Amino acid sequence: MPIPENYTPATDLLHQRVILITGAGDGIGRALAKGCAAVGATVILLGRTTAKLEAVYDEIEQAGHPQPAIFPMNLEGAAPKDYDDLAESIEGEFGRLDGLVHNAAELGRQMPLVQHDLETWFKVVQVNLNAPLLMTRALAPLLLKSEDASLLFVSDAVARKPRAYWGAYGVTKAACEAMMGALADELEQTVVRVNSIDPGAVRTRFRTRSYPGEVPTINPLPEEIIAPFLYLLGPDSKGINGQALDAQ
Repeated sequence: MPIPENYTPATDLLHQRVILITGAGDGIGRALAKGCAAVGATVILLGRTTAKLEAVYDEIEQAGHPQPAIFPMNLEGAAPKDYDDLAESIEGEFGRLDGLVHNAAELGRQMPLVQHDLETWFKVVQVNLNAPLLMTRALAPLLLKSEDASLLFVSDAVARKPRAYWGAYGVTKAACEAMMGALADELEQTVVRVNSIDPGAVRTRFRTRSYPGEVPTINPLPEEIIAPFLYLLGPDSKGINGQALDAQ
């Protein structure tokens, strides 16, 4: 089932919902955090750079939206206990979680797999694959306490059609698609729906690093592609589960 074309979220779409977004300090994560707050969500901003999270926090607060929360975490070095601490903190503050967006990602190096340096490989696998698993594992009980929860993986075209030289990034994104499908099947009879969304080409620093020869201005800004994300996080997408969707 595709996302409705030209979807416009209601102004109270995520009223009183608690949404955690990883990589919330920049790019799509920043735009999505602000977008969620604008339609009523209390957003938990998670990322590794506290100053960036604080800047997003200030923007949301100054706009008069629900007060967000900040949780700095370096996914590369986070251990299982760190995710358990995150879950404990969210439970103590909010009692539940209504949405979780796995947005943070590490590009690594674009190179042939057989020549991939192992240090970069393990770093990318840790951030892009192990971290979403560990976080989902820790936060699943809180998602199950919601009346209507959405678990969303931010995907990439190379996850669905593998291409040469995308290295660990391409492999981990494909693995996350498989993880999404497995979780969707396992949670099908619960209040949690699980999907993935490919943002497409977006004007971010991450995109510029991925495609250094591309003219950035040909791509939309992050703020212009978040409506489909909001659709999947809100009640309008009830019944959509296990789908690999596109924002553009």
